[in-house]
Formats: sequence, C-alpha cells, structure tokens
Amino acid sequence: MRLSAVIERYLAHLRDVRRLSPATVRAYRADLRDLADVLQDAELAEISREDLREWLWLSQQNGASRATLARRAASARGLFAWAVSVDDLPADPAARLVTPKRGRSLPTVAAADALDRMLAELGAAAAETGDPLALRDHAILEMLYGAGIRVSELCGLDLDHLDRERRTVRVWGKGSKERVVPFGAPAAGAVDAWIVRARPVVLARQTQRDAEQPALFLGARGARLGPRTVYGIVSRTVAPLVGRPVGPHALRHSAATHLLDGGADLRSVQEILGHESLGTTQIYTHVSHERLTASYRLAHPRA
Repeated sequence: MRLSAVIERYLAHLRDVRRLSPATVRAYRADLRDLADVLQDAELAEISREDLREWLWLSQQNGASRATLARRAASARGLFAWAVSVDDLPADPAARLVTPKRGRSLPTVAAADALDRMLAELGAAAAETGDPLALRDHAILEMLYGAGIRVSELCGLDLDHLDRERRTVRVWGKGSKERVVPFGAPAAGAVDAWIVRARPVVLARQTQRDAEQPALFLGARGARLGPRTVYGIVSRTVAPLVGRPVGPHALRHSAATHLLDGGADLRSVQEILGHESLGTTQIYTHVSHERLTASYRLAHPRA
C-alpha cells in the first residue's frame, strides 16, 4: 500500500474518530505529505527508520526549526503506530525515531495594570460613541482575557452558551471537550452592552435574514465572527502593550499568569484553561518565577 493512501486513512481517523481540531489535522497533513513527497510515495512496508531519519535531516538542512522537527517526528510516529495498530504494518519503523528536544520559550504576557488601563479606555470610548463594532471589540477582549479562552472557543460561542446570571460560559475546547469557565464583572458588563445595544444593529446587516443567527459574536456583516477578525482586534490593541506582534493567545497567557500571580492554585488554572496535562499549565509558573526574580534583582540591595 502506498504511503499517500495510508496517510489519507490516518487523517480520516484523526478527524472522525479522535475528533481532533481542523487546525491540528491540517498540521498533520502538511507534515505527512512532505514525508510522502520526500520518499516519493513509497510502499508503506518498504519504509525504514533510516528513511525517516533522512527526511528529518533534509528538513533540518532546509531550515526547519527544532520545534518543527519535533512536530514532524511526532506526526510520523503517530502515523506508523496507527498503521501497526490496524495491521497495515508488522513492525513500527518510527518507534525509536529520535529528534532534538523541543525548546520551550516563555509565553508573551502583558502587564496586568497596562491591560486594565487599555480595557478601561476601550470600554469608555465604546460607551461614549455607541459604535456597535467598538462595543463588540471591547466585549471580545474582555472575554478572551476574563475567561482565558482560545480564539476558536470564542468564535464558536452561541448566545445560549452564556449564563449571564452566574457569569459562566460553556466552551468546547480541543477534542470537542466541554468545560464551564467563569468570567468577571467587567467581561459581563461588556458582553451585556454588546448583546443589548450593539448585536441587534450588526445582526440587521445579515444577508440571509431568514436564518436565525445563534452566534454570540458577529462579523461586520452579521455572520458568525471569524478568527482572522479577532487576530486583527488583538493586534491593534494588545501588541503595543508588549512591544511585539501577538495574537489572541497572548490574552490567554496573560490571564493564566495573572491568576497564578494572584494566588490561584495550579489545578484550578488547569481546569479554567482546559489543559489535559498539568505540565502544560506549569509553563505559567515559570513566567511568574521570572517576574519574581526580576523584581528581586531590582529591589534587593544585595541581589
């Protein structure tokens, strides 16, 4: 059986059985198609560990980072382990495939006081002008930071996912796993202003008026909001606070770090973020430690 045919079956398994997100499946597809191209779509049974090592070496020579090499090796290990599990292969050539350890950089985090000022100023300006999209953008930023949710989770929110009385929201994270996340009074106020004052105005711009639109956040033409719009909103507002280009995940990073700085325990933060592994959440303890160390060095006379 040709490698390309096995790859397509494996991707279908990831999508339909494991229910991985479209973005994750696209990443697997890109890596494994590159493997098929390099190996000239060889027969699955003829692929050896040396072939896979050669593929990674070529990737490295072409400028792939350590993170990319680690991801590609993981994609290959997943494919061949699955092929063995469905009896397409008697032995796994990728089982002992070794790559450089992936270096993990600390996430970009905005200062809490700077974020507070920015959100307060945006909220005041939106309230004064009454501009529907300004009210929407303020609500989006408050929700991303206040609930610490991913951009895909925010764009997937419907009106009935909100419990405005309890200030919680139901979100569906990676692998379609549901969780309930709390958010604070500022986010609640911003979302209420959007729903009551602005959303009906934007909804009236919808081209298909006969279709009921359940989405909480809408694009300028009344359809469900897309991730690209959210990236643009964050780029305009948050990037100046940290001095570099950032996306919506910067607000999630900031929320997690500020929770830990404020005394929240690690497992609670893990639940809020929807991390499967506590190890993923622990990266934010390093951010807090870095801040603590920096403060010590600045303040202590014998630092």
